Amino acid sequence: MPPKHITAHQLREVLGGISDMTLWRWINDPAKRFPQPIKIGACRLWKADEVTAYLENQALKAS
Repeated sequence: MPPKHITAHQLREVLGGISDMTLWRWINDPAKRFPQPIKIGACRLWKADEVTAYLENQALKAS
């Protein structure tokens, strides 16, 4: 079963090894409509299905 949530580190790797600052910019850019994290204490987690949907949408826009 695939994970339901991914960490910031895992997400940055999926996105090609982007920096934490780039991830922060994407999260805080309303025009980008990037999936927002769930915060549990100091840990940020993203819903894996939201990230997958976002990436698929970006791929459609590029083609």
